[in-house]
Amino acid sequence: MLKLAITFFIISLIAGVFGFTGVASGARGIAKVLFFIAITIFLIVLIFGVFLGVLVI
Repeated sequence: MLKLAITFFIISLIAGVFGFTGVASGARGIAKVLFFIAITIFLIVLIFGVFLGVLVI
C-alpha cells in the first residue's frame, strides 16, 4: 500500500511539473489517503503484535 502511495506521489510531482494541476491534485489526494491507510494498518498491526507478544511470553 505504501508503494502505491509513493507511486501516486511521484505521478503528482511529474504532473505538477508539466502543468497538469488537476491531475496533480487528484494524485496527491489519492497518495495522501493511501499513506494514512498504510500508517493506520501499521499501527494496528504493531499494537496487536505487542499485546499478543506479551500474552504469549
